[in-house]
Amino acid sequence: MHIMEGFLPADHAIGWSLVSAPVVAYGVFSLGQKVRKHPEYRMLLGVAAAFTFILSALKIPSVTGSSSHPTGTGFGALLFGPTAMAPIGLVVLLFQALLLAHGGITTLGANIFSMAIVGPFAAYGVFRLTRMFCLPFGMTVFLAAFSADLMTYLTTSAQLALAFPDPVGGFVASFVKFASIFALTQLPLAIIEGLLSVLIFNALARFNPQELQQMKVLQTREVQP
Repeated sequence: MHIMEGFLPADHAIGWSLVSAPVVAYGVFSLGQKVRKHPEYRMLLGVAAAFTFILSALKIPSVTGSSSHPTGTGFGALLFGPTAMAPIGLVVLLFQALLLAHGGITTLGANIFSMAIVGPFAAYGVFRLTRMFCLPFGMTVFLAAFSADLMTYLTTSAQLALAFPDPVGGFVASFVKFASIFALTQLPLAIIEGLLSVLIFNALARFNPQELQQMKVLQTREVQP
């Protein structure tokens, strides 16, 4: 869901950048606080950034001016909180725009908002909500990662619909059109990302249970012997 360079009108590009900037700034602050307090988190932070970079670089052509791909942001949001993914997303999206021609500089703010803000908050909210209902750990991780991917593509659809409303049906008709076409590729990708996230978290739960407990991702009773 990287919107390509120059595709959005200038006022939309500037507006999304202004909306995303405060979240990125707070994310830098909160992430710095966590790493200073827990230096041992640096390895997991690198894993989360690499996971996001690799998955979101796997682009599949979709709606004109955009593409579909997994996001990988739900993984880091569960470990470090949703705001931490905003600066990580900024770095990932900037490198992809400059090195892979995936996304763009003028659309950076819009892409950060959809993939690195809305997606992580959706993942974190779904994870915490499902944990309250005592669902199995793997299921909560799957639903969180799936939701991050799903909400990212819905947000991108809304951004494109705002920029290019249907001449007859306006925003709603345009949103339905974009979201429907995205769904053909995005729903299977969201399922795949959810399953992959479960596999990685299961591995972390087995080999790094102390860190996951400290991060309040894993409960003591769920630690494998």
